[in-house]
Amino acid sequence: MSRIPIRLRLTIAFTAALALVLLATSLFLYLRLASSLDETIEDTLVLRSEELSRLAGRGTLRLSPAGGISDDEDRFVQLLDADGAVVDGTPRVGYLPVLQREDVARALVAPRTVERSSVEGVDGPVRILAMRVRTPTVTQVLVVGASLADRDEALHGLLVELALVEPAALLLAALLAFGLATAALRPVEAMRAEAAVISAAEPGRRLSLPRATDEISRLGETLNAMLGRLEHALERERGFVAEASHELRTPLALLKAELELASNRPRQQAELEEVLRSAAAETDRLAQLADDLLLSSRAEGGRLPLLRAPVAVADVLARVARRYKRRAEQSGRAVVVEVPTGLTVSADALRLEQALGNLVENAFRHGRGTVRLVALQHGDRIELSVEDEGDGFPSAFLPRAFERFGRAEEARAGPGAGLGLSIVRMIAEAHGGTAQAANGPQGGAVVRLSLPSG
Repeated sequence: MSRIPIRLRLTIAFTAALALVLLATSLFLYLRLASSLDETIEDTLVLRSEELSRLAGRGTLRLSPAGGISDDEDRFVQLLDADGAVVDGTPRVGYLPVLQREDVARALVAPRTVERSSVEGVDGPVRILAMRVRTPTVTQVLVVGASLADRDEALHGLLVELALVEPAALLLAALLAFGLATAALRPVEAMRAEAAVISAAEPGRRLSLPRATDEISRLGETLNAMLGRLEHALERERGFVAEASHELRTPLALLKAELELASNRPRQQAELEEVLRSAAAETDRLAQLADDLLLSSRAEGGRLPLLRAPVAVADVLARVARRYKRRAEQSGRAVVVEVPTGLTVSADALRLEQALGNLVENAFRHGRGTVRLVALQHGDRIELSVEDEGDGFPSAFLPRAFERFGRAEEARAGPGAGLGLSIVRMIAEAHGGTAQAANGPQGGAVVRLSLPSG
């Protein structure tokens, strides 16, 4: 069924629904007409039996043309005694009893309606009303009957007419439904054909929308919005590939140059060791860049793995501070931890340390003075911040500080790939938090991570 075109499916569904409606309507009409005809026949039998019973009660009932009572093609009358024998009858049925003895016995107790498939002298099935009458001398049974041939013929005629009219009506309705479905889906087909030719070579192109503000127009608006998001994502990925290629090319070029210089002529051991140390540093940079790119790719795909558990914030900050203690001593700087006791957060400790480590690394690389790791609780949020005493962020850089490969102009000549802050934001968002960058009131850069405490 799914391979059938939608316009044909709509036509089939509409036609099937209409067929059910017509069938139900036809059944109602048939039953209503049958009931109406039966009521008419029943009323006719009752009225005639009442009229004849009064004549029988006076002893003046004579069932012959000479007596004024005659039958026609579809009606007849008989008068039976208590044993079921015919006392008198209209010429069409004569003196052949139309009721069985048991029916006569029941009619003596209460009026009784009986249907017979046939009665000699009468066309078609008949309906008979039998009732007790008292003549001046005896008790008898008056039988009044009518043929059902006309009723059956009327019902049969209705069935024939319905059988001829309804298929034609269904066919006409199906054609009309197919035409309406085709017309209704024409804007969708137009959008499909237009979407088939849209490519990345035509940035900014969108689907043409119908004038009417309806479901199809809203579908077109949704598709255009999706095209905009895809175009934006494509631009971001192109920029990511370009920036990644640039960042990878620099250490690879340096590594190649070092190795070529070392192989051009014989070198002293000290010179070779210096070349190997430089090559190792560039290799470490490449490895770190590859790890950052992998993490960035996972976070963008919503697949950043987290192992959440209750974490003591003081322990996390202390481990990060210990990792940079030697570097701080070598550079004559300090790493200070400020955290209330008993502060905990539900987080992945390794990812949290990675984010804070990136911030401390940036503070050592681009800042000055003491590096402070501060933790505070604000309601149901835990705020972790890393502060330094340097010149802070350039004001033009703050709006794009967390973009991938985002680097201030003065930092582009130094080491790093501009992924540190973007990874910080990815880790914060993976925990359901946020990351913000600002300049402190006394100078220096401040980066805050706001995480849910639960």
